[in-house]
Amino acid sequence: MPMMCAVAFSPRGKLYYADPGRLTPRVGDRVLVPTEDGAEVATCMWAPRWVSEDVGELPVLAGFAADDDLERDQVSRRRRAQARVAAKRLVREHGLPMKIVGVDHVSASDTFTIYFTADGRVDFRALVRDLNRVLDSRVHLRQLSARDSAKLQGGIGSCGRELCCSTFLTDFEPVSIRMAKDQNLALNPMKISGACGRLMCCLRYEHPLYEEFAASVPAVGARARTPDGPGRVVGHDVPRQQVVVALDSGGRRACDRADVCASRRAHEAAYPASDQRPAGSAEPGPNGPEQAAPQAGVGSQLGCAAAPDGAGEGSPAGGEHHRIRRRGRSRPAEGG
Repeated sequence: MPMMCAVAFSPRGKLYYADPGRLTPRVGDRVLVPTEDGAEVATCMWAPRWVSEDVGELPVLAGFAADDDLERDQVSRRRRAQARVAAKRLVREHGLPMKIVGVDHVSASDTFTIYFTADGRVDFRALVRDLNRVLDSRVHLRQLSARDSAKLQGGIGSCGRELCCSTFLTDFEPVSIRMAKDQNLALNPMKISGACGRLMCCLRYEHPLYEEFAASVPAVGARARTPDGPGRVVGHDVPRQQVVVALDSGGRRACDRADVCASRRAHEAAYPASDQRPAGSAEPGPNGPEQAAPQAGVGSQLGCAAAPDGAGEGSPAGGEHHRIRRRGRSRPAEGG
């Protein structure tokens, strides 16, 4: 089994996985990580551990950072701070509609990469010439999207924790307003938008649970039967796994989704617990003693959906009637 560790080039930066090789770094040790521009100093965030699956080709740590490497890293940090100040000053002097959000420096080639955000395209050719002259180095400018900018700068979200994009998210998955509607959230931009001004990435985390719940219970507006009587579904409480039903007799009742599962109620009404026999036993039927008794649990394998009033009551024939009506529905639900 291969070994793997995680390193970061900044205190709250993205985690990169590496092969420790013959090294055994501990959390907080400074190590050298090979990059396209040469070995860079990084901090070990996860100690080496065995992994049970092949994770592919990983860069092998070049060794522990020596005093010269640490001094070079400190010089690079100071030069990044100087480049940020110079870039902001020159942006103001040129009157460009852009915001500097980050600076990267490669010591081996003495190259700067300055990241910025802007509402549209910006002509920064004159700015690049002045930056090359002031910093006496080669400078690249790259425009970032709003989400990439928040990931680079970091911050605190409305939940009180660090931004997901700056801690553990590796890719941005599409998020739509439909996800907020399905989760019954108020469509207030101030509440469903993140630090980047876009829809919060966390809207996608619980959305599959809401889809599964909606597919396994009666829809809002459908008829349903509860232990307290029939009624109409008026809401779903997904965190509690409950369905809110307005009873025909008055009042509302929050029921567990098993209480409004038509197939389970039909099975229990057709095959009371006192009449159930072990699977495989036989009982006399209209066609003779060879007719096998229904097996317990067959009805519970049907999907959970709203049933019409009276379905599944009275006798085994009622259960068959329920199944026929269920198959005739335009939108059969999945098994609850």
